[in-house]
Amino acid sequence: METLINKLRNVAPKAALLMAVAAGAALQGCSRSESGDRGGATASALSSDAASAVYVAPGKHDELYSFLSGGFNGQVSVYGLPSGRLLKIIPVFSQHAENGYGYNEETKAMLQTSHGFVPWDDLHHPKLSRSNGTTDGRWLFVNGNNTPRVARVDLTTFETVEIMEIPNSAGNHCSPYPTNNNEYVIAGTRFSVPLDMKGGTSDVSLEDYEKEFRGSISFIKIDQEKGDMDLDFQILVPGFDYDLANGGKGPSEDWVFFTTYNSEKSGTLKEIGASQNDKDYLAAINWKLAAKYAKEGKAREMPANYYHNKMDKGTHTAKSTVKKKVRYLLPEDCPGMMYLLPAPKSPHGIDVDPSGEFMVVSGKLASAIPVFSFAKMQDAIKNKKFDGEKNGIPVLQYESVLKGEVKEPGLGPLHTEFDGKGNAYTSMFVSSEVVKWKLNDLKVMDRIPVYYSVGHLMIPGGDTKEPYGKYLVAMNKITKDRYLPTGPELAHSAQLIDISGDKMKLLLDFPTVAEPHYAQAIKADLVAPKSVKFHKLDENKHPQAAKKESEASVTRKGNVVHAKMTSIRSHFTPDNIEGVQVGDTVYFHVTNLEQDWDVPHGFAVMGANTSETLIMPGATQTLKWVPKKAGVYPMYCTDFCSALHQEMQGYVRVSPKGSNVPIKFSTGKKKQNIPGVASTK
Repeated sequence: METLINKLRNVAPKAALLMAVAAGAALQGCSRSESGDRGGATASALSSDAASAVYVAPGKHDELYSFLSGGFNGQVSVYGLPSGRLLKIIPVFSQHAENGYGYNEETKAMLQTSHGFVPWDDLHHPKLSRSNGTTDGRWLFVNGNNTPRVARVDLTTFETVEIMEIPNSAGNHCSPYPTNNNEYVIAGTRFSVPLDMKGGTSDVSLEDYEKEFRGSISFIKIDQEKGDMDLDFQILVPGFDYDLANGGKGPSEDWVFFTTYNSEKSGTLKEIGASQNDKDYLAAINWKLAAKYAKEGKAREMPANYYHNKMDKGTHTAKSTVKKKVRYLLPEDCPGMMYLLPAPKSPHGIDVDPSGEFMVVSGKLASAIPVFSFAKMQDAIKNKKFDGEKNGIPVLQYESVLKGEVKEPGLGPLHTEFDGKGNAYTSMFVSSEVVKWKLNDLKVMDRIPVYYSVGHLMIPGGDTKEPYGKYLVAMNKITKDRYLPTGPELAHSAQLIDISGDKMKLLLDFPTVAEPHYAQAIKADLVAPKSVKFHKLDENKHPQAAKKESEASVTRKGNVVHAKMTSIRSHFTPDNIEGVQVGDTVYFHVTNLEQDWDVPHGFAVMGANTSETLIMPGATQTLKWVPKKAGVYPMYCTDFCSALHQEMQGYVRVSPKGSNVPIKFSTGKKKQNIPGVASTK
C-alpha cells in the first residue's frame, strides 16, 4: 500500500484525477489485520494513556466546548472535549421536534425566506465571534448552504436568535467568516448564477454561462454590542465557483481570501469541464478598502427581496422583516480592492497562519501544498507583477507570491489548521491521514492515519491569532468498521488527536450527528460563566404570558380560541377546557412559572399536526392546534419534571361545529363544605 501512495503522490495532477478517486476505495478497504480491524495502524498511533486523557469523571466538566456543523441536518451539535460527550443539539435551519423550534408560533418566523417557509438547510461552517483576532465566546455564526442564509446563535442561551437570507447568492458555502473584531461576517456564493440587475436571477440559456453568470460576496455588518446583523453591501465577482474563505490576521487583517474553482466557467459536467486549466485562483479582497469604497459612494443599488428574521429577547418571539434593496460594488470600478493568485487546480481549503503572514491553499488533486507569503503578495502588488487579468481583476504571478511548497504531503489535501507553535496540520482525504509540517521550512514532520476519508480538521482557535495547540479533531466522511453496524448508513466519525508533543497520538473516536463539515472549539471558561440558567419571569414581555395562575384564561373570538396557561411542577392551569369546536384554531400559550435552572416543561395535545413545544423557565411558548373531530383530547407535559410528572396532564373537550357548549375552564375541584369542618374556600 505504501508503494501505491508514493506512486500517486508523484503523478501529474490531471492524470491523478481518476487514480486518486480509485485509490480512496482501495485505501479504505485494505490493511486489515487478521483480527478483522485496522489493528496495526491504530495501535501505532493510539496513545497508551488514551483512556485517562479523555476521561472526565462524573460531576466534572469538559475543558472545551466544541461546535460541529450538522451538514444536511441543518443543526449544530455541541460536544464536550476531551470526553466527546454530546451536550446539546442547536436547531438552526431545521425544525426540531425535540423542543418545538420551527413548529411553535414563536419560532416559525425564523425559517421564513423569499421562497416561503423553508424548514431545512445544509449547514457547513460554524464560526465563533472574535475580539482582537481571538474567540470571545459571545456568538456563533453559521451558514445555510442551500437556501442562502447566515444565522447567529447566542452562546448565553445556546439558541438561534437571528437568520438573514442572502440575496444574489446560490450555495452560500464560503461563509460565514468574521473579521477580527466582528466588524463584518463575510459570505460568498458557491454557485454563480445569472443576476438580473432589477432583482433576482435572470431567465437565460444555460449555454450562456460564461457570459451571463456572476458570483457575489456579501458583507454583513455586525453590531458590536448586540450582535445584530445587517447586509451592508455585496461585491459582484466573476462567474467562478467560490468554495471556502478565511480572513487574515496581523499584517493581513484587512484582507479576506477565497478559493475558487471552475475558472473555465463551465456550466456542465464540471468534473471535466472545470478541469481544463492548469490552475484556478485564490481571490484576495481588501475588505477595509471595499467598505471604504461603499461608504464613499462607489456602491450602486439594485432591487432585492430577502428576509431578515430576528428573535425578540423580551417576548421570545421571532419577527420577519423583508428587505427590498441591496448595494453592490464591481471590482473593475474599485482599484486595489481585489486580486487573483494562481492556485492548484480545484482548491478547497484556504487557511491563514496565526501570524497572518502565510496563506495555505489545498488543491484537492495537487501533489504539493503551496504556501503564499502576504509580504510577497504586497510587494507583487506594489511592483505590478501581474500575469494578465480576469474580468478587470489583476492576476498576480505565481512565483511572485509563493513562499514555497510542501512536497509530497499526501493524497488529497483539503484543510489546514495551526497549533500556534509553528506547526501546520493538513487533512488528506484520499490517503486518510493527517500530516504535520513546519511553517518555517515546509518539511513534513509527522503523519497519523485517520478512519476514513478525513475532511475538515479543527484545532481549538486554530484559525485565530491564538490557537490552543493541545487537541486536534479530525472529521471523517466514511466510518466503515469503526462502530457497530446500523444498516447501510453509519454515524460519521470524529477522532480526537493529542498534538501537544512531537508525535500525534490518537485518543478517541466518537460518533457525530449527521455530517460535520467544520467545527470550532473554545475554552469552557469563556462561555460557561455567562450561560443563562432561567429567564426572569418579571421580564417576560410575551403578549399572551400568564405570570401567575390567576391570569390564566380561555377566550374565543370567532373561530379562534386563545388558552393562556401556566405550567409548574406538577400541573397546568387550566387543565380542563371545554367549549372548543371542530375546526377552531386553538392557540395554547403556555408560560413556565419555574424560576429554577434546568426545569423546562413540555406541552403536547393529541392530534396536533406540529410537535410538542418545550418551554424554558420563565418563558412563554405557543402551540397551534386545529381539532378535526369531536371528542375529548388529552394534553400533557412531555418533559419529565418531577415525581408526579405523569400526573401533569389534562383534557380538552371538542364539540361539533355550531355547538352551544360555552367556553369553560378549570384546574382542580373545590372541596365541598362538610358539617363541622371549616370551609376551604
